[in-house]
Amino acid sequence: MSAAYNKFFINGKWIEPAGRSTLDVINPATEKAFATISLGNADDVDSAAKAAKSAFDSWSNSSIEERKEIISNIVGGLKSRSDEMATAISSEMGAPMGLSKTAQVGSGLGHFMNVLSILENFEFEEIRGTTKIVKEPAGVCGFITPWNWPLNQIACKVAPAIAAGCTMVLKPSEIAPISAYILTEIIAESGLPAGVFNLVNGDGLSVGAAISGHPDIDLVSFTGSTRAGREVAKAAADGIKRVTQELGGKSANIILSDVPDFARAVSGGVAGCFGNSGQSCNAPTRMLVPQSRMEEAINAAKAAAAKSVVGDPSAESTRMGPVVSEIQFNKI
Repeated sequence: MSAAYNKFFINGKWIEPAGRSTLDVINPATEKAFATISLGNADDVDSAAKAAKSAFDSWSNSSIEERKEIISNIVGGLKSRSDEMATAISSEMGAPMGLSKTAQVGSGLGHFMNVLSILENFEFEEIRGTTKIVKEPAGVCGFITPWNWPLNQIACKVAPAIAAGCTMVLKPSEIAPISAYILTEIIAESGLPAGVFNLVNGDGLSVGAAISGHPDIDLVSFTGSTRAGREVAKAAADGIKRVTQELGGKSANIILSDVPDFARAVSGGVAGCFGNSGQSCNAPTRMLVPQSRMEEAINAAKAAAAKSVVGDPSAESTRMGPVVSEIQFNKI
């Protein structure tokens, strides 16, 4: 039986969505549904954006000490629920538990901890020559995040936004939304004022598009495919929103002939490529080597690949789990 995650977090409360559409969340290791989420629509985004706009004046004038306390509480919540978070991430996108605990959860936690550290000495006002520079919150932010590093990508947007005094509407990937749900539960208990953080689940065509074009949202931060990035930029253009994007790409791994240990460099590249089942924007998936050493590179790569243990993400020995979905498998 799958668990139901059928509410959205808007204006400090868990509320029923405007519509009744749902989506099964598939565990890629079993290819079976382990959870169900509600899919939002433009009405849900409108409610969330209005809540964020209403909360902005107060939160943007909050003290640094208050922001630090909130982020510290979130850090504590993530630490106390780290095993639950790791299990959710492994279930929703297939990362081996070892990777999920150390890298997936660790990176998300690290963003909140780093932002907390930065806030200790960050100068929101400074004098440069005869000019006073004041750093103000950008406003209401719309965050659209991917499935490959779900908590990491949410944290690297949400943590600095809270620290800066922004309010926000988050749409996590509908493929990997359970980790976002857990984080939202942690945020709900952190003492963050109502309306500062809002969660609306849904797909890109409905919720993503509504966030990108909503008149009350001042900044859109999107991580995902180049195709979707174009649509985000188009939807945001009419409102002259600030748009920041991290889009799809393939990272080249260039190994030159003068490297001290050629085989080690090749095997390290293979390990980097296989991490997270190759589902990382910085995975070195294109290895360029001197033509004269191609055969040597192939042999070293084959040996490295043979050492990678592929299997059930819950097994301690597994180093590479499944890719996230049948669609991604077919693309590969």
